[in-house]
Amino acid sequence: MIDRSENPEYLNSFLDYSITILNKSPNSIKEYNYDIAMFLKFIKIRFKLTNETDYSNITILDIPISIIKKIKLEDIHAFLSYLATTLKSKPATRARKCSSIRIFFKYLSQKEKLIDINPAQNLETPKKEKRIPKYLSLDESKKLLKITSDEEDNRNSKRDYAIITIFLNCGIRLSELVNINIKDITFTEYKLNVIGKGNKERTIYLNKACINAINDYIQNARPKDGIKYDSKDALFLSERKERISNRTVQYVVKRELKKAGLDTNKYSVHKLRHTAATLMYQYGNIDIRALQELLGHESISTTEIYTHVENSQVRNAVESNPLANF
Repeated sequence: MIDRSENPEYLNSFLDYSITILNKSPNSIKEYNYDIAMFLKFIKIRFKLTNETDYSNITILDIPISIIKKIKLEDIHAFLSYLATTLKSKPATRARKCSSIRIFFKYLSQKEKLIDINPAQNLETPKKEKRIPKYLSLDESKKLLKITSDEEDNRNSKRDYAIITIFLNCGIRLSELVNINIKDITFTEYKLNVIGKGNKERTIYLNKACINAINDYIQNARPKDGIKYDSKDALFLSERKERISNRTVQYVVKRELKKAGLDTNKYSVHKLRHTAATLMYQYGNIDIRALQELLGHESISTTEIYTHVENSQVRNAVESNPLANF
């Protein structure tokens, strides 16, 4: 939960607008609050409104709208420079803060009309580094599934196998998996409805492996009694018979990766999402637009990172050149 008592009124008003009108998720609201609060603390230092340099000791409650009106684009650029040079923030982190600042000032200028000029109107987003995502090979994926399914000493093996099967087959996000309710699954049609980023709902079509793993878990392993009231609908339950947490899922995946002899410093829950997307693109002859919809990406440029090809494919392309044996 966000402690709004530390925010000026105009910031809380922006958060309310983001919840009610923009329909942003709780995670997005938390990010907005963190990003804007950090920016305002920087402004307080930059405008010499405080002698404090420790951000955790700086309050923003006393920053009036008159100070906000003085902020210019160069001040925002100075903040982004501080993030890059002092905090060594990655381009993706700075891009997110740019987005938060841009939406915040748009609200103040266009919706509430508290400021006449929007200093973030021409704010550009830092270019993100494009890297080939890390992913498990097909053989490594099969090994991981086999290791998980063969565990006789793990009383949660059916649950854990279902979790990893869904990750590797559907490319689902961690938060999406944790929030699955049994009623979200249409077993007769092999469909799953999930709520993704920005509270956007989408349909994921489940294959037989997923349906079989889910059914096996529900029928033979999922607790039937003593489930916490607010977790009765949850698909995946913890040892305490409540909805499984993000941390527990991350622990399960890390443990199974380690048992499969895979590098846990290289692979993680999110890398299983990369794996699913990559395998579908490489072996499923899937259209990039379909992959975009399946993964719940707002921009197709995000999906394009999965269109990378393996080195062997590059080598084959070169060797197949008609001039190769000239």
